Amino acid sequence: MAAPRSTLIDVVDRSPLMAADHDRAGWVGLFTADGRVEDPVGSRPHIGPLQIGRFYDTFIAPRRIVFRHEGDIVSGTTVIRDVVLDVGMGPAVTMHIPAVLRYDLRAVAEDWRIERLRAYWELPPMMVQFARNGPAAVPQAVELGRALIRNQRWRGTLGFASGFRGPRFRGKRTVRGFLDAVTAGDQLRAWRALGSGALITRGEQNPVKFGAFVDELAGASWTKIIAAGSSVTASLHGPRAGVVIAELDTAGGAITRLRYFAE
Repeated sequence: MAAPRSTLIDVVDRSPLMAADHDRAGWVGLFTADGRVEDPVGSRPHIGPLQIGRFYDTFIAPRRIVFRHEGDIVSGTTVIRDVVLDVGMGPAVTMHIPAVLRYDLRAVAEDWRIERLRAYWELPPMMVQFARNGPAAVPQAVELGRALIRNQRWRGTLGFASGFRGPRFRGKRTVRGFLDAVTAGDQLRAWRALGSGALITRGEQNPVKFGAFVDELAGASWTKIIAAGSSVTASLHGPRAGVVIAELDTAGGAITRLRYFAE
């Protein structure tokens, strides 16, 4: 089922508004009955209203979250939102977190809801930024730990900690090298960064030939490399704004799947 761009953006816009208003029922109600939240990508997903509600209680309810919106891309029923999150952890601690948010939406009766939310941001640098606040961060660290245990139990707490895993440094290096080659039009060097059988698609499903992909991105620039789990995202600038989401092999040395979102 197709929907106007404005309809999908309106659904996505409700998420930060309801988070700012601390409207728990409204925020959880944005998701389908089998909705899924992966925040950050690489951590254990929260599936269904009960788990999504517990995610809200742990990470949204106690915080002041401001979404600094840098751009939207709509592809089919997917909205990619490029943001910086200003997360108020307490009176003296505010985190600034670069992120790419992917919302996959689905029609339910006469409305559209979020089927899957994937938040690409880096957990280790966030923890370093948090620790740099020194003693001011201690009460917030204690409260976050308590909230994790209270709402997520030990299994969920360990699931959140799994967001530390992934080939972060090597994966980012691989994607940087690939994009440097692509934007310079160096097809041979870019090809070497792809794993055997790697698939490139525009959006989720439309295959793009490697040569056409390189031609389209020639002369573009990229910023904001983010590693989350086995994924690395990059924001593209040039004649057409875009975002690429690359999946990497276990070692982070080769791109196994690349999704290119642009309007």
